[in-house]
Order: sequence, then structure tokens, then C-alpha cells
Amino acid sequence: MKRPTMNDIARRAGVTKGAVSFALNNRPGVSAPTRRRILAIAEELGWQPNSAARALSGGTAGAFGLVIDRPARTLGLEPFFMQLISGIQSELITDATPLVFTMAEDQAAEIALYRSWWARRRVDGVFLVDLQAEDARVAVLEELGMPAVVIGAPVGTGRLPAVWSDDAAAVSAVVRYLAGLGHRRLARVGGPARLRHTAIRTAAFDAAVAELGLTGRTVEADYSGERGAAVTRALLAQPARPTAILYDNDVMAVSGLTAAHALGLRVPADVSVVAWDDSALCELVEPPLTALSRDIAAYGAHAARRLREAAGGRAVGDRQDPAPRLTVRDSVAAPPAPPASPAPPMSPVSPVRAVRPAPPA
Repeated sequence: MKRPTMNDIARRAGVTKGAVSFALNNRPGVSAPTRRRILAIAEELGWQPNSAARALSGGTAGAFGLVIDRPARTLGLEPFFMQLISGIQSELITDATPLVFTMAEDQAAEIALYRSWWARRRVDGVFLVDLQAEDARVAVLEELGMPAVVIGAPVGTGRLPAVWSDDAAAVSAVVRYLAGLGHRRLARVGGPARLRHTAIRTAAFDAAVAELGLTGRTVEADYSGERGAAVTRALLAQPARPTAILYDNDVMAVSGLTAAHALGLRVPADVSVVAWDDSALCELVEPPLTALSRDIAAYGAHAARRLREAAGGRAVGDRQDPAPRLTVRDSVAAPPAPPASPAPPMSPVSPVRAVRPAPPA
């Protein structure tokens, strides 16, 4: 079926195309009854604005963009991004703003996409995720003048506003909780080291471990279940294995739990397990996982609200959401007691002989 146009509406309403334009764009120039009639006809015909034509005429695209540079196999399994996107959509749906979502193979491809989108006015702004230690995207977006909101800590974000929560405080809280239970050997299975939030968490973990006089190490992984399981097996094969492990996402924590069971270890009797970003996965396994919880959907909604304001020309600052809180479940307990020292060998004992008293004289 042919897409309805403003000419079709004008013919049906018996007015000029200019009058239709005034009515549809809520501009003065037509009477209230005519405006109502035009809008009713537009709804009846199923008319929608042509975003490309509107952009070329100096208007807005009426859409926002999100590009993710992660392997599809990892992204499809991780609940975090699904919750984040649902939160973004819950805000954008209030004025029917669509989200243009795609994936890029690397940062160079992502930057090329931003340049293309902005040149063609495909989007009015973008959400920037997974900021890296050496990140070229911030300078490019500032150069383009493209509205953007960083979802992550306001470190290296230039003039771009950020929506974030305190990862360092969350890591420190976990380490202190485990130390309070008596754990002295900890490990952390982190995400890719190139990501800025990974570096923030690693620094916080190292600082907390050093302050409390514990032994701890971080091993890099990629958020996948396969890598999480492999790293867990390596950690638990050490002679002085950790008594508690913190994972940077729920998928790796679940796979780590499975790996520990396969090695014949009990959770939490032999090793405690903590996950980052609580999800349904954490409650479906046995034992259910202790996890860092936060409202990820609200996180996404706050970012969408900030981006809408920035795209509308308002000055937007950073927003700090509450830090993740620790939800304690059955995967954490006090560490196993060290083996008792062997008792010293006993000296030989002579057999006891009964002695009869001598008969009276």
C-alpha cells in the first residue's frame, strides 16, 4: 500500500498542503476546528512523518542510537544489557521515540557509524557504553557536536554527561563483608581489562585487599560462561586456593559455581561465590548466588531522560545512581576451617599390672 502523504490529507480535508503542515507540526496558521479535522484524517490514513525528509529540512530525526561493541554470543547471554535497553525503552516510549540499536565489530566501526548517522541526521543523539581506558569516541562525538550520554563513571568523558553508580564502593563493600566472615584468600574474575569500569573495580579490589591485609588477585575474562569456568578451574586448582571468588557478571558466576561443583567442591562450604549485577540467573541455581544488586532498568531510564534533555539543547550534568547493594544468599559462608595440626606422638605406655597386697604375717 502506498504511504499516505500530506497531499493525501490535504485532498481529503479540502485544505492546502501548507495548512496540513501547520496542523501536523502544531504551528499557528489554522483554526482549531480545521486542526482537529486534519489530525483526525491523518490518524485515519495512518500517516507518519518521514524522518529523512524532516532531517533534511533542518528538523530532528526523532530517534536515539545505541551501538555496542561486544561479541554477539556474549551479549545474547548477559541480562545486564537486556535490562538496560528495557529501561531506555520505558522512557523513550513516553513520546514514541524509537531506539536505533546495532552492534559494531570494533571502535573504529562504531565511530564510522556515528559519523554516518550524524551526517544523514539518522539520530538526534547516542548512548555511549563500555568506555575504554584509551577511548577515541568521546573526542569524535564532541567534534561532531552530537548529543551523547555516557553510561558509566564520569572519568575521561570530556564534556559528555554521565549516568553512573559507584563501582569502587561496591567492590570495597564485598571485600569487607567477606573479610568479616573470616575469608583471607580472595579472587576476582574480572571483565576485559581495556574497559574503564574493569580498571575501576580492579583498583578498588586491590586497595581493599591491601588495607585489610588479605591475599587477593584478579584474573581477566570476557564475561562469557566458557571463560568464567576455565578461570575458576585454574584458581581452584592452586595449592592455596581462594576461599571466596567475586565475578564481574552473573553469567561467569553461574559458570564458576558449576565448575566448582564439577571439581567436587561444595559452595559455600569449600568456596564462596559472589556475582556482580543480580539477575534471575542468580536465583535459579543451587545454591542461589549472593550478588550485587541495582535497578538497571532505572539506570537506563535515567540515561534516556538525560539524552532527551541534551538533544533538546539543555545543559545536562552527571547523575549518580545509588551504588549496588549486596544481596546475601546461600552461596556465601565463613571459610572452611584450616586442617588441625597433627597431635604429637604419644610416648609408649607400659602395660598396667595389678599388684596384690602381701598377706598379713
